[in-house]
Amino acid sequence: MAEPQLSVRSAKARDLAHRLARRENRSIADIVERALEAYEVREAGRESAPSFYARISSMTDEDIDLEAAIHEGRQVNDGIDL
Repeated sequence: MAEPQLSVRSAKARDLAHRLARRENRSIADIVERALEAYEVREAGRESAPSFYARISSMTDEDIDLEAAIHEGRQVNDGIDL
C-alpha cells in the first residue's frame, strides 16, 4: 500500500527540505514532520508538561501522586500460554 504524500507548491520549501534532509541524514518526510511538530508547539500553543502539571495542581487542593495512579491501573501480562 502506498504511503500518503504531501504536495507543497513551493520551490523554496522543497529546496530547504531537501537540504536539511541531506545535512541531517534523514528522510524528507521526517524533516517535514519534525518541522510541523515544532511549529505546532511554538505557534498552536500546546501546553508544556510543567505548565500542565502546575495548572492541574492549582485546580485541586489534593496532591495527586501520578506514579501511584499509574501503578494502580497496571495489570501484569503473563504472556501467551504455550
